[in-house]
Parts: sequence; C-alpha cells; structure tokens
Amino acid sequence: MAATDHTRRSANAVRLALQFMRHLLGVLGGLFAASGAKAVDLGPDRAELLYHLHDGGGVRAQGPAVLLRKSVMDKVAITGTVYVDAVSNASIDVVTSASPFTERRTEYGLNADYVYRNAQITVSSSTSQEPDYVAKRMGLDVSQEVFGGMSTVSMGFTKGVDNVHKHGEPTFAATADHWQYRVGGSLILTPRWIASLNAEALADNGYLGSPYRVAYVFGAAVPERVPSTRSSRALKFRVAGDLGSRDAIQFGYRYFWDTWGISASTLDLSYSRYFGTEWLVDVTLRRHAQHKALFYSDNAQADTLYVSRNRQLSTFDDTGLGGKVAYTLKKVPGQYDITLNGAYEYVQYKFKDFTDIRTGQLYHYNASVMQVFVSSNF
Repeated sequence: MAATDHTRRSANAVRLALQFMRHLLGVLGGLFAASGAKAVDLGPDRAELLYHLHDGGGVRAQGPAVLLRKSVMDKVAITGTVYVDAVSNASIDVVTSASPFTERRTEYGLNADYVYRNAQITVSSSTSQEPDYVAKRMGLDVSQEVFGGMSTVSMGFTKGVDNVHKHGEPTFAATADHWQYRVGGSLILTPRWIASLNAEALADNGYLGSPYRVAYVFGAAVPERVPSTRSSRALKFRVAGDLGSRDAIQFGYRYFWDTWGISASTLDLSYSRYFGTEWLVDVTLRRHAQHKALFYSDNAQADTLYVSRNRQLSTFDDTGLGGKVAYTLKKVPGQYDITLNGAYEYVQYKFKDFTDIRTGQLYHYNASVMQVFVSSNF
C-alpha cells in the first residue's frame, strides 16, 4: 500500500509538472509573438573564489567555494560551481542526544543560460554529498522582457531527490522527492524605482524527518514522527530605489505558510552607497518570525500520530544585522575588473517554546556568518 501511495504521488507530481510546462510554453509563446527582436544580454564572463564561515549554536561550518562562468558565441553561458563545507557539529540537538561529530559536505553545480531575442532560458543542476545524505536537483527557468523592457516575467520549476542514510545502520535507507514551482515579475515604476513580486509553491513527499532526532512524550525520548507529505506556499515583494546621491535603498517582505501549520514572515531593509569610484558599502537589517507546526511540542503530553521536537519547526524569531564592503582592485573599462568583497552578519535566535533540557530555560543563541571573496568580470 505504501509503495502504491508513493507511486500515485509521484504520478500526480509528474502530471502537475507537465501541466505547468504546457501553461509555461503557452504563455511564453504569446510573449515571444508580442515581443520585439531586442536581445537579452548574457552579461560578462565571471570568476569567483570564496571563503565562508558560519559559527553559532555549537555548529561551525567553513570552507572554500569556486565559481566560473563562460559565455559561448553570445548565446550560451555555462556556469560551474563547487562549494565545500567542513562541519563541526555540537549543536543542542547533538549534545543532548548524541556525541559531537565532524563531517564534510561538497556541492557541485552546473548551469546553462541560453538567450533568444529578449528571453533567457536557464537549465540548472546540482549534487550535494554528505556521508549520510545525498541531494540532487534539476531546474528549468525562463524569463522574458515585455513592454519594451519595462517589465520582466519569469517562470520555473525544480525537481529534487534526497537519499537519506544513517550512521551505524547500513540497512537504513529512505528517499524524499521535492517539487518547487515559481513565477514572478518585475516592473520599472519610475526611472529610479523598481518593484518585483514572486510566488513559490512547493510539494514534498517521502522521508521528511531526521533518523537521528528524538521527541519527548511525557518526558520520555521517542523517535521523531512527521508526515510524509508537505505543501508550502510563499510570496515575496521587493522594491528598490535610487536615492540620487550614489546611494540606494531596498525593502523586502516574504510570507510563508504550509500544510504543517507553519507560518512565517521575513522583513529586510538594506542601504547601499558608493564612496569614491572604488568602494561600495551595504548595510542590511533583517527580521524573521515563525509560528510552530501543528505537531511540534517541547514535551508532548499525549502520544499522537505525529510528534517532533525539531526546533526549526518551533515558534521562534531571529534578527540579523549585516554589512558588505566591495573594493575595486583594478578596472579596465571594456576588458575586465577585479573586486575584493567582504560580508558579515550577526544573528540572534530566540526560541519561544523550545527549551534547553540541560537548564530548563528557553533556548537562544547567537551566530556569525562571514564571507570573503575575490571576483572578476571579464
């Protein structure tokens, strides 16, 4: 019966994807017919070398990343990425139910962009590998300029498959399927202001929990039990404007909700300013708040079908303050430029109904996120 249900869900997902693509092609066909012959610019070739660090909540993840983008005959651009995480994990989940550990995660990505008149088609793929987890993604996105370049519409979807294993249990194996559909648009409001609106729909099915996580029922530890399906929706609005003194401001708002009962809102505000011809400084303030899943409990007082103590499903909020500095090391107009970039964000997490079982107090922690990278357009 479980296999039949999984097959039925997969068939429904494929059917929805085919319907989506038919609508996508139909819409794009109309747009192509109504558009002029102006070509979309693929942008310059690009290379990046990055070092990243996340340190907070007992987790320290760091490593290098490399990006290389190269265009071919002004019609196609190929982008390859490698992202490495060396993780030292002593988070509250680990130290209260297991032993701290270290592991390495490596992600490989390959994208291809193709331009046709004033449309761009992007095919993307990625593979992320950990000792007990492998995630693969394939995506297709199409964007189209309309109304003489005053607006852009975009559509796309991503299909993902996760293979889940468990240390010490070679017979444990589970999978999860993920579908993400997205549509959006941007509009030039005035010569100095632009706005965008994007929507996402996500469908997940399969093993959506963690083989290591435990929940508490009447104070006793039991394996986590979560539903095998989940549907999510998200809307994001953003407006950006040139303030006229070589500076700009952006405001964004995102609302998320799903069939697990989670709802979340994210606000962000950023300010950017040039100093001379070589320095660009950005300052960002972000605020996120989430309401818990229906089956989340810090210590359940009833043994229900589903129960989880995953703090990411709890009620919490976080506030982040960050900045970014870019310095142009060398620039030869029309040929190449080299830029040194640094970014840092300090984030405070406060949980409303998740306690540290070692102290009995509500859990909270601070995290630092840092990036340093060199980039070049050529």
